[in-house]
Amino acid sequence: MIEHIRIPPDRIGSLIGVEGSVKEFIEENCEVALDIDSENGNVKLESRGDPFKALRASDIIKAIAHGFSPQNASKLLEDDDLVFTIVDLSHIAESPKELVRIKGRIIGKDGSTRETIEELTDSKISVYDESIAIIGYPEKVKIVESAIDMLINGAPHGNVYSFLERKRREEKLNTEF
Repeated sequence: MIEHIRIPPDRIGSLIGVEGSVKEFIEENCEVALDIDSENGNVKLESRGDPFKALRASDIIKAIAHGFSPQNASKLLEDDDLVFTIVDLSHIAESPKELVRIKGRIIGKDGSTRETIEELTDSKISVYDESIAIIGYPEKVKIVESAIDMLINGAPHGNVYSFLERKRREEKLNTEF
């Protein structure tokens, strides 16, 4: 399996890592070979073993490309049930100013809203460029997407937090029985 992935120029350094450490980590743990073109951001991923691990490598590269640190992106290797998904904001915002407003609502003051969503859903979120990337368990990612949708549509932050807390309580009740 060979896949070509394009990443933003400002994320190439994060993908390569200090002295190639991140690239080497991905290659060794995912049984792939990576050819990174630093000039145009093209990454060639070639599977050298387990195809599932190659798919994980692809998700890790895309997660780093969408603003995740290599440490957070590599969490995808820790549990096969974790998923990576992207919410594209480019078609939602009608102007650059509106995109900044939407991203600001999702991030919150000093990152407080993003952190609260992460804590209440046991997920990781990255707001980068015109997208929001999420790493988490499928049921939690759906809750994160609902919370993001509420914020995009102008719901007060308090209502979004209440929604997240209610979902967390429901989950605890369901796991107790």
